[in-house]
This record gives sequence, C-alpha cells and structure tokens, in this order.
Amino acid sequence: SDGLACFTAVNDAECSHFSIVTGGGPKSVTKQQFIWVNTMIGNVKNAITGTYHSINPKHLPRYLAEYCYRFNRRFSLEDMLPRFMYVALRTAPMPQKYLSMAELYG
Repeated sequence: SDGLACFTAVNDAECSHFSIVTGGGPKSVTKQQFIWVNTMIGNVKNAITGTYHSINPKHLPRYLAEYCYRFNRRFSLEDMLPRFMYVALRTAPMPQKYLSMAELYG
C-alpha cells in the first residue's frame, strides 16, 4: 500500500505489511508496484461514473459489486447475460439490504 495512515490497522491485526511512499505527482503512478492498482482504481471509477447519472454513497457497495461481477466474467462475455438472468431469477428480493463481503464472496 501507500503510506496512508489507515494501513497501520493491518499491522495492528498482526498481518505482514510494508508501505511504499510514492510522494504523489505524475511519477508516482509509474512505480511498478502500483501500475495495476492504479489501473484497477481508474477502471472502477470510470465504470461507475460512466454508468450512473447520480452516485449515491449509500449504494457504493452495490456499484462495486456490479463492477466485480462484470470484471470476474470479462473473458466470457457471451455467458454474462444468461448467467445474470439465471441468478436474478433465483435470488430473493433484497430491497435496501447490503450484503457484506463475506456474504458476497463467502
């Protein structure tokens, strides 16, 4: 990660972690360790802002879940819509319920 202070919680959880302080600016995005991270963050931002006219922070978990769904199926695009319909028809309605990451991926 970068040197953001919130990442000290990773060490507090007794997990291995080291930070790479980029210093900001244009040169920071060229560091090998962050090229794919920055690419993914940019793709997520563009996917969300390019899809939705109004972004509500309350729904950010849903936006991210949709992006993850599409990203994980990017190599089999022809199966995406039939698979989505299969899952949608078999899932109970969940109005205003947010799923935790464990519920989504557990």
